[in-house]
Amino acid sequence: MAPVPTQAMDWNSRRITAIIENALNEDRATSDATSYACIDPKQRASATIVANEECILAGLGCVPRILDVYAALDGAVTSHYEVTSHPSIFDGIRLHTGQQIAVIQHNARVLLSCERVILNFLQRMAGIATTTRKFVDAVEGTRVRILDTRKTAPGLRVVDKYAVRCGGGQNHRLDLSDGVLIKGNHIALAGGAIPALQRAIHNRRGRQPVEIEVQSLEELQLALENGAEAILFDHVSVENVRKGVEICSRHTRRIPLECAGGINLENVRSYAETGVDFISVGALTHSSTAVDMSLRVSPA
Repeated sequence: MAPVPTQAMDWNSRRITAIIENALNEDRATSDATSYACIDPKQRASATIVANEECILAGLGCVPRILDVYAALDGAVTSHYEVTSHPSIFDGIRLHTGQQIAVIQHNARVLLSCERVILNFLQRMAGIATTTRKFVDAVEGTRVRILDTRKTAPGLRVVDKYAVRCGGGQNHRLDLSDGVLIKGNHIALAGGAIPALQRAIHNRRGRQPVEIEVQSLEELQLALENGAEAILFDHVSVENVRKGVEICSRHTRRIPLECAGGINLENVRSYAETGVDFISVGALTHSSTAVDMSLRVSPA
């Protein structure tokens, strides 16, 4: 299945605004008891966001958006703020340990109340982007494109998938409406691969390509004989994937080929060298480790 075209992030979209609102409400950011008790309401402060380890930056645009959404939720915040960063700092670049990401000038209470939400977004997104870049680098020089999956944090899919793009990967299906991918449970409930393919081809919306998951060369042959338009090799050995690529190369039409299942940084290069088009890796979003960052505040 072809990846979804790369798109920039619209931080002002309703979907992103709702995600940020949920994060701020979850933390009761506008009811920060400690900052209310300790900090003068008129005090200004400067906050510097720093990368404490080498990583790929993702999510820089969330910083001013979090401050804007906080102001809308609070209703009483009117103080001006400014977020500045060096022109060489933008999503997708490699950051070094100790490198400054951005400086925020704002009301001190607001900075403290938004600190954790800002870091949660940046640290998670940078973690995903960094993991993705490792996979992209591992297959450099091959034809393969690294894809994500739908194994994202509930409610954060659009954010997680943007982070993958920042790391040099590409997006697979954004959601279940994005394409037809027949998996093992579909095959079991449809009564087999043949009826599943026949129904999918007949019932698909528009010209959505029909992709099917196979776990053996026999299943591959069956899929090709019954109209499959794309193939996902799921937990198939490198040797059999290579044989499958050869089989598909003799087909009358071009068949996009994808690998998934059990693929990691140790074996991804071997799979890439089989000649497949795509490798999808759930670990990009479900197992990436958040990057270590800090937000250092001082009186302005």
